[in-house]
Amino acid sequence: MRNSRYGNTFYDTRIVMKFYDRTLEIVKLRKIEEQSKSSAQFTIVSGRRRIGKTCLVKEAYKDLPLVYFFVARKAEPELCSTFIDALKETLDIPIPEGSVTNFAAVFKYVMELAQKQHITIMIDEFQEFYNINSSIYSDMQNIWDQYKATASINLIVCGSANSLLNRIFRDAKEPLYGRHTDQMHIGVFPPSVLKEILNDYNPTYTSEDLLALYAFTGGVAKYVEMMMDKGNTTYQKMLDCIFMPDSYFLGEGTNMLIEEFGKEYSTYFSILSLIAQGYNTRGEMEDMLNCGLGGYLKKLMTDYQLINKMQPLYEKAANKNVHYEIGDCFLRFWFRFVNKYAHIIEAGSIDRLKTIVERDYPTFSGKTLEQYFLASFKEAGTYTRLGYWHDRKGNNEIDIVAEDEFEQKVVFYEVKRQAKNIDIAILRAKADIFFQNTKQCKNYETSFAGLSMEDM
Repeated sequence: MRNSRYGNTFYDTRIVMKFYDRTLEIVKLRKIEEQSKSSAQFTIVSGRRRIGKTCLVKEAYKDLPLVYFFVARKAEPELCSTFIDALKETLDIPIPEGSVTNFAAVFKYVMELAQKQHITIMIDEFQEFYNINSSIYSDMQNIWDQYKATASINLIVCGSANSLLNRIFRDAKEPLYGRHTDQMHIGVFPPSVLKEILNDYNPTYTSEDLLALYAFTGGVAKYVEMMMDKGNTTYQKMLDCIFMPDSYFLGEGTNMLIEEFGKEYSTYFSILSLIAQGYNTRGEMEDMLNCGLGGYLKKLMTDYQLINKMQPLYEKAANKNVHYEIGDCFLRFWFRFVNKYAHIIEAGSIDRLKTIVERDYPTFSGKTLEQYFLASFKEAGTYTRLGYWHDRKGNNEIDIVAEDEFEQKVVFYEVKRQAKNIDIAILRAKADIFFQNTKQCKNYETSFAGLSMEDM
C-alpha cells in the first residue's frame, strides 16, 4: 500500500483486487434474472465462508437495482427497519404505513410489490433467521406459495453454514423444502486463476510462491484478496502475514467453525486436528480419542463438507482401506500448525512457531502439491477418472492415477517438490503391482510421468 500526501491529508492509493473468474456463474445468474421477469425465481447460492458469494451476486447484477439485505443477529424489528430502508433506497418506493416489526409483513409487502414491478433481491446469511425467529421460514413458505404464480421476482438467498442451509432446503420436514427453483455452489479459485492473480501482483513470482498461495489460502477469494492487497505475494511474506500478532488468519479457523459445530465443536476439532497430523483412518482416530466416531465422520463429510473419504482408485469395498483428508487447503494448514500449536501462540512465541512451520513446511507442502495437480487436471478436464492408489499394506503408493477411458489410456504420476527426487523406474515397479491387484486398465496404453514444482 502506498500513501500520497497533499497538505495534511493522506490518500490510500492501494489498488483493491479486481473481480476474477466466475464467468459461468455470472452467465447463470444473468439467465435467472431474465427468467424471473416472467416467472418467480428462488435461487440458493451456497459456499464456505469468505468464498465470495456476495461479491459474485453483486458483480452479476452490478448494472441492475439489487436490493441487498444482510441478516445480522439483531432484534427482528430492527432487522425489518433496515430491510425497509434498503427497499426504499434501491427501488425508490414508499415505506409501508405503520410500524412493521416482523419479517413476514416485510416479505409479504415485497411479494405484493412484485405483482406490479420486477424486483431482484438478495438475502445474505439466510440461515441466521434460525437465531432470530425460526418461524420466519414457515411464514416465507406460506407467502411464497400464495404469490409466486403471479410475481416478477428474482429472490436469491445466500448462506455459509452448510448444515443449516441443507436443513432449510433439503429436509422434507422443513417448510422451505422444495421451494427453490435453482441452486449454485460457489467453489474456490482453480489453479489457473490463482496463477493469473499472482502474476498480476507479482510478475516474477516463483513456483514456491504459487504453492504457498494455494497452501495458505486454498483459493478462497477473501484470503487471496487479503494477501494480494497487502503486498504478500511471496512465500515468505505470506508466512510472515499469517504468523504476526493479531493476524486475521490465526483466529479464522475457530471463527469459521465453532458456530457451525455448536456444543460438540471440541470433538470435531479433535478429529480434524488428527487428520491434519496424519492419523487419517477411523481406527487410528477412535484409538486416539477413545470413542466411536462414525456419526461425526459422516457429518463432517455430508453436512459440513469439510473432509473427503479417500479410497484407492478402483477399490470395491466402500468401507475398507479408507483414509480421510481435509478437503479445504486453508483448514488443512490451520489445523496442522495453528490449532495444534495454539499453546505457543498463547504464550506469545509466534516467532518460534513460525520457525516450526518453516522446518515442517517442505514435507507438509508435498501433499498439497499433489492436491494442486489434481485440481489442475480437474480444471482442464483432461481425464475421466482421477485418484491415488496404494496396496492393502500401504507399501506401494502411486500419487496420481489418471485414466482416460475414451482414449483407453492411463498415466501414472509421481509427485515430488523437486524433480531430481522423481524415480520413474520405481514408479513403473509400483504400476506393475497396481496391475497385479486390479483388473482395471490392463489393456490401456500406459505411460509414466513425474510432476514437480517446475511443472506448476
